Amino acid sequence: MGLKRTLPRHQYTLACSGRNCRGVEHCSSTCIVVGLTLAQADAGSIKRWVQIGDREEAPAAALIILATASWSASGLPMNMQKQLPDYVYLTPEAAQRQSERTRQGVYNLLPDEVEWQSRQQFLEKHGYMLRPRYHKGWKPSWIDTNIARDFCEDGIMSSRPQVLDAKRLEDNSVVSIKIVSKRNQELQVAQFLSSFKDVDQNHCVAVLDVLSDPLDSERALMVMPYLRPFNDPELVTVGEVIDFIGQMLQVCHGSSVTSRKIDSHFVKGLAFMHEHRVAHRDIAPPNVMMDAKPLYPSGHHPVKMDYTPDAVYDAIPLSRTEHPVRYYYVDFGLSVRFPENSPTMVVGDVGRDDEVPELSSTVPYDAFKADIYALGNLFDKEFVQRYHRLEILQPLIDSMKQRQPEMRLPAAELVVLFQKINKTVTKNALRLRLSLKSEAPYERVLNDAVAVAWNGINNLKRYVG
Repeated sequence: MGLKRTLPRHQYTLACSGRNCRGVEHCSSTCIVVGLTLAQADAGSIKRWVQIGDREEAPAAALIILATASWSASGLPMNMQKQLPDYVYLTPEAAQRQSERTRQGVYNLLPDEVEWQSRQQFLEKHGYMLRPRYHKGWKPSWIDTNIARDFCEDGIMSSRPQVLDAKRLEDNSVVSIKIVSKRNQELQVAQFLSSFKDVDQNHCVAVLDVLSDPLDSERALMVMPYLRPFNDPELVTVGEVIDFIGQMLQVCHGSSVTSRKIDSHFVKGLAFMHEHRVAHRDIAPPNVMMDAKPLYPSGHHPVKMDYTPDAVYDAIPLSRTEHPVRYYYVDFGLSVRFPENSPTMVVGDVGRDDEVPELSSTVPYDAFKADIYALGNLFDKEFVQRYHRLEILQPLIDSMKQRQPEMRLPAAELVVLFQKINKTVTKNALRLRLSLKSEAPYERVLNDAVAVAWNGINNLKRYVG
């Protein structure tokens, strides 16, 4: 039986002896190019290629070390098969319906995905590998199987037409590639903010690379680290909120959320941008993200984010209290960089947060003050309005959300206010659970008791470990 009639090819794992192998699906010099091999070769050829000592027929120099004594009825070595959970398999009737929908083109590439597929070889040449779905000649891996498309990695469609994830071949890290206009300020502002070498002071997403779009000379492909929404998974303790707010404003260097003491060595958030004469102008939850690698050390799928990279298993996050993350401002499409000593006035009823009171398409307003209101509104709606135990933040929120822009403290003075608030929070208070204001009293008591018990277990683990 041909290999395509068994399991989707992304389910297989081979061990390569090549020291510099960057992964079996795109290693160009040190191992068999499995993405092609599994799709095109028959089982006998694969068997010969992976047999120890049979270097002559292998299409690459590396030796794949696999035991080949036992082969299953499907034609694959037993140790090349990965047991999948029962929930990925369809009933015969459901498999037939999926097959028909596939034949009808329901799961074909979307129009924007076709464009990304056209860029695939260009991006690979420049060191970035798109997922198999976007490779030339892609065929759905679930064809002639009874595996649900939802659990096939190449069945996951892009969710944002202008942005796509990729692997950087240099280090196998996940990046985001965004299509931007060369005429827009976004590229220039992002590169400017990314140019500061002291990364500890910068909570603006880095620009790793800029490529000219092969499909449109007026556009560029801006490469950035892959980031995840800051509130997915949700924050769960008072300390996690304090850490988030601190990073978005200014927080002390090298402290943890459980023992934070503000001093004179600052890592800067909004203050960093304003200090360098940049107004974001679109501060809102979608434009604040985090590097979630500490929470997902084994990774997660870049689109189907609650699942493992192969899109089969649940991706379970670690505690961000125990594994702190770093937060970033993203999307500078509306941002403005002001010359030194120039006014910071703008016009435009723009941005996701339409509650900033002074927004106007005709009357100029201070872009820095509008940023402060928008960030205060984010703090208020995401945390203070939703959870108990955050009342200590109300003075900060009130200052940031003054109706009159001139009454709002500038970012540097907000830092001082935040320092005073932070000093009043005890170490034990930082570990308190965030309880939703929508919780019934009995639910709150029960959930608090469970949280205290888990906290005690974690403390015991740290003490014993």
